[in-house]
Amino acid sequence: MRRISGATLVGPVVLALLLAGCDEGETAARRGGSGAFRDDYLVARKALEIGHYENALAGYRSLVDRAGPATPRVRLEYAHALLRANSFEAAAEQAGLAAAEQDGLARASALAVQAIARHEIARLALGRGESGAAVKAGLVAARDALDQALKDHAAIDPAGGLAARRTEIAQALAAL
Repeated sequence: MRRISGATLVGPVVLALLLAGCDEGETAARRGGSGAFRDDYLVARKALEIGHYENALAGYRSLVDRAGPATPRVRLEYAHALLRANSFEAAAEQAGLAAAEQDGLARASALAVQAIARHEIARLALGRGESGAAVKAGLVAARDALDQALKDHAAIDPAGGLAARRTEIAQALAAL
C-alpha cells in the first residue's frame, strides 16, 4: 500500500479521540447485553493499527450501524481506515458525515481526513493528466476543509504535515 503523506499525523489524533470515546461504545455494548460491540471495536481498531485494512473496513462497516451514541466517532475511525486503504471517495464521504455529526477537535479531525481524501483523489486525477473543473473543485474542497480544521484546532497539526499539504494544494490550484 502507498503511504499517504499527512495521514500519519491525523492517526494519533483520531486514535486519541476514539480512546476517549470508548466508554460510549461500551455503553452501546451493555445495552445489547454483551460485550460484543466492544470486542468488535477492539478487533477493528487493532486491524487498522497493524495495517490489515480489509479486516478493519469490514469491522467498522458493521460497527457504524450499531454504535449508538458512539456512531460519529466510529464513523471517523471508519473514514480513517478507508483513507489508509486508498478508498478515497468513500473516505471523503464518511469523513464528511462524521464532521457533520461532531464539533470541536473530533470535527477538525474528520475535516482533516476528508481533506486528505479529497486531495488524494485530485492528485490521482492530475496524475492521469486531468485538470478540469472537477479536479479544481476537489482541490478547493480539500483546501477549505483543511483551512477549517486548522482554524478550529491548530493543535491538530503539531508537526506541520497538514499545513504542508495545504501548501501543496495551493500550488496545484495555482498550476491549473
